Amino acid sequence: MNISKKMVDDFVANDVSFITTVPCKQLGGVIDEVEARPEIYHIPSNKEDEGMGLCAGAFMGGKRPAIIMQNTAIGVTINTLVTLTQFYRMPLPMLISYRGELKEPVACQVEMAVHTKALLNQLQIPTYHFHKQEDAEEFDAILKYTFMCNKPVAILTDATFWGGY
Repeated sequence: MNISKKMVDDFVANDVSFITTVPCKQLGGVIDEVEARPEIYHIPSNKEDEGMGLCAGAFMGGKRPAIIMQNTAIGVTINTLVTLTQFYRMPLPMLISYRGELKEPVACQVEMAVHTKALLNQLQIPTYHFHKQEDAEEFDAILKYTFMCNKPVAILTDATFWGGY
């Protein structure tokens, strides 16, 4: 199974028509698949909080948005998540590469991994952690959930999910 294609198929099946991405090696296959889909308007972002602002504009314009990003920028996005996304009850699926776990080759990534889940929990953002590719079978239900309850939702995908570093 091509996991990147499956996830983008789920985005399309849930009418996600606007996706912004911040470059990430682990999520590169998903980003390439998003870029190849004519039914998705793809705008690359320089920073995650900027991407969330783009998603807010798309949502206010009648689109269902999503953001694809790394967990290392969760700290940068806290103000945007709280004062924009949550305050205005904006559904926002966040597909997030979860850097910093076992076998991580970049030491500075580890520190943010220690804090990622705690920060998301403190913000009361529902969080799902994909370790195995079979976990992606839940992706469609997670997307339905976020649009049903108008909440941001974090889907963390670690290196083992993507097949290693």
